[in-house]
Amino acid sequence: MEIIFKILAIALITSIATLIVRPVRSDFAIMIGLTGGVIILVMVLSYLTGIFDAIKNVIESTGVSSGLYVLILKIVGIGYLVEFTASVCSETGNSGLGDKVLLGGKIIIMVMALPIVTSILKIIMEILPK
Repeated sequence: MEIIFKILAIALITSIATLIVRPVRSDFAIMIGLTGGVIILVMVLSYLTGIFDAIKNVIESTGVSSGLYVLILKIVGIGYLVEFTASVCSETGNSGLGDKVLLGGKIIIMVMALPIVTSILKIIMEILPK
């Protein structure tokens, strides 16, 4: 629970530092924002092992293909990376580019989700009486 307070503190300090530095050196302000974001990402990376362990337990306890779970993890990862990249683009004044990154990410996620939807439909068709 205390990590969330650390994350919030880093975010607030980074935001205030960016506001102070931006009028003087906008290039440094961008670097401060990126550095704060990277520090926060590094802080939460340790929590990924717990998530992967939980997913591993689900894979072992269900009969569903582990490939689908891997695909879901990839989709979630793409979502986070796209959101982070779009935010960086918006912070640097390229909100139009950020919007295009979001659109591209959504299209890629949709394409990657097709095998999951197909598998769900197959399971539903097997359950329904013929």
